[in-house]
Amino acid sequence: MLNFCSLYSSSTGNCLFAQSNNTNILIDAGVSTRKIENALAEIDIAPDSISGILVTHEHSDHIQSIGTFSKKYNIPVYTNIETWNALSEEQKNKISSENHKSFMIDEKFRIGDLEILPFSIPHDAANPCGFSIYQGSSKISIATDLGHMTDNILRNLENSSFILLESNYEPEVLKYSHYPYVLKKRIDGPNGHLSNIMAGETISRLIPTGLHSVMLGHLSKENNFPELAYKTVMERIVQNNFSEKSIELGVAQRGAPSPFIKVS
Repeated sequence: MLNFCSLYSSSTGNCLFAQSNNTNILIDAGVSTRKIENALAEIDIAPDSISGILVTHEHSDHIQSIGTFSKKYNIPVYTNIETWNALSEEQKNKISSENHKSFMIDEKFRIGDLEILPFSIPHDAANPCGFSIYQGSSKISIATDLGHMTDNILRNLENSSFILLESNYEPEVLKYSHYPYVLKKRIDGPNGHLSNIMAGETISRLIPTGLHSVMLGHLSKENNFPELAYKTVMERIVQNNFSEKSIELGVAQRGAPSPFIKVS
């Protein structure tokens, strides 16, 4: 059994929660410790019950309070070595040597009764990754901050019952936004973020592999809207000859916990 809840998901801060019968973990800690505590309280989870924090990459919207939260509740932090070296010194120095845990991309490791497989993603960071999380025969996956979709990512996402997938921007909204040209090119570049259109294409590729439920995440506040992300993604799925009933599609809230996703 696996449960998933998005505590916060946007371009300004990300923190996700996953749970088995015996293990609770966070993926990223990109908002303040107080905000994480408040969100966990809303879903009746004690902060000191967290067994580990997985880190996707070192950008501030993913690691803002990683050291503070680890130090306050004595929680291990799991990173690859390149991400560890790139973490802000302010946060890294708060993580004790005992609580720093390293992993290798494409090599499984365990936290409690969860098995975790990190995989590479294309983003402008030191060594960014997504995660597939297994408990028994159940599998969920996390994939955000993707400049483009790759065959390797698709292989890692296959056979997931649930995915938290980036749907960061709508191309036409980004085109006419107030962002400077350089930032626009970063966002829609090969190491930037995934558009609504590409999220829809990705989901269409994965439905035949057993994907039942998707939560769109990491939406830009300036270049996307929840209703637009849902509409564009669902339209793309239908255009690829799947019915709207083929997938349960939701959108993560930027500043509040999502409903629990339960995977048996």
